[in-house]
Amino acid sequence: MADKQPIVEHLYTADPSAHVFNNRLYVYPSHDRETDIKDNDKGDQYDMADYHVFSMDEVGGPVTDHGVVLKADDIPWVSKQLWAPDAAAKNGKYYLYFPARDKHDIFRIGVAVGDTPEGPFKPEPEPIQGSFSIDPASFVDDDGQAYLYFGGLWGGQLQCYANTEFDASQLGANEPSSGPALSAKVAKLTPDMLSFASAVTDVQLLDAETAQPIAATDHARRFFEAAWLHKYNGKYYFSYSTGDTHFLAYGIGDSPLGPFTYAGRILDPVIGWTTHHSIAEFKGKWWLFYHDATLSGGRNHLRCVKIREIVYDDQGKILLKDPQPTVEAPPAKLEEA
Repeated sequence: MADKQPIVEHLYTADPSAHVFNNRLYVYPSHDRETDIKDNDKGDQYDMADYHVFSMDEVGGPVTDHGVVLKADDIPWVSKQLWAPDAAAKNGKYYLYFPARDKHDIFRIGVAVGDTPEGPFKPEPEPIQGSFSIDPASFVDDDGQAYLYFGGLWGGQLQCYANTEFDASQLGANEPSSGPALSAKVAKLTPDMLSFASAVTDVQLLDAETAQPIAATDHARRFFEAAWLHKYNGKYYFSYSTGDTHFLAYGIGDSPLGPFTYAGRILDPVIGWTTHHSIAEFKGKWWLFYHDATLSGGRNHLRCVKIREIVYDDQGKILLKDPQPTVEAPPAKLEEA
C-alpha cells in the first residue's frame, strides 16, 4: 500500500517536502548516503551532498526520479550538509530553499531558481541575508504573500540564536531547561522570493488551556525542528517535529504568522531517530509525507520517504485515516562520536 512502502528504494531519501505543481505531485527530499561517521547530537552522520526531485501522477503509482537538481559543489558559499529542502512556485519560476553549513561551519539558508518544478536549479551566490539554522519551509498564501519558516535545535544551531544574535558558545548546547521553548522562526519573503521582506520573528505555539507559550521542559509538545505550514478551511496549520520525543505535532491559528494553539499529534514515533514531514492536498485527498529508517533496517542516517492519508474531523483536527503501528521511541539522546 502507498502509505506503507517507500516511494523509492533505489536511493535513501528523507525530510520530504511535497507540493502540487501543474496537477502533478512533486516531492523534494534530502538525499541520505552511506558514511562511517557515528551518530551524534550535531547530526554529522547526515552527510548529504545533493538533491533529487521526484514526481508522480497518482499516490501509489509510478514515481519519476528527475535526477540530481542541485549539488553542494555548485554553491559557492557551502562547505557541507545539504539538509532538508523545500520548494515554492511564483512568478512563473520555481524556488528551492535549502540549508547548509557555510565556510565557517554555520548553517545558513540558500535559494536556487529553476524554470520547471523538476529543476535543475541555479543557486544564488550568497545565502539569504539574515537567515540561519535549518529546515526551511515555504508557504505562499492565497493573496500571493510568501513566507519562509525555519529552525532546528541541537545540530541545527537554533539554540545559538536564543538572544537573536549568534552565540558560538551554544554550538554544543541543547535547548533551555526553563522558561518558554525556543520557537521556530518565520519571515515574509520579497516578491522575487529571494530575500526576507520583514524581520525574522518567533512562531508562537500556545497551550490550549492557559494560552501561554509551550514550556521548554515540555518535550512531548515543544518545537524542535521540521516546521511546515498548510491551510485548511481558512485556518493555518503549523506542524513540526518534537525531536527527541519523536512526535509530529501541530497547532492551529488564524494567521500564517501565528500564534498557533497546540492541537495534538499527527504521527507517533517511527523506526529511526528523526521525524520530518510535509502535508499536501492532491486530487481531493490530504496526504502526510514522512520518513523512517525501515529501508536500511533501522540505520538512522539512511532513511526512506513514505506517504499516509490524513483526514480532518468536524472540529478540524488531523487524524490518520488508517491506524499507525506502535513503535517504541528511540532514546532521547544520541551517543556522542
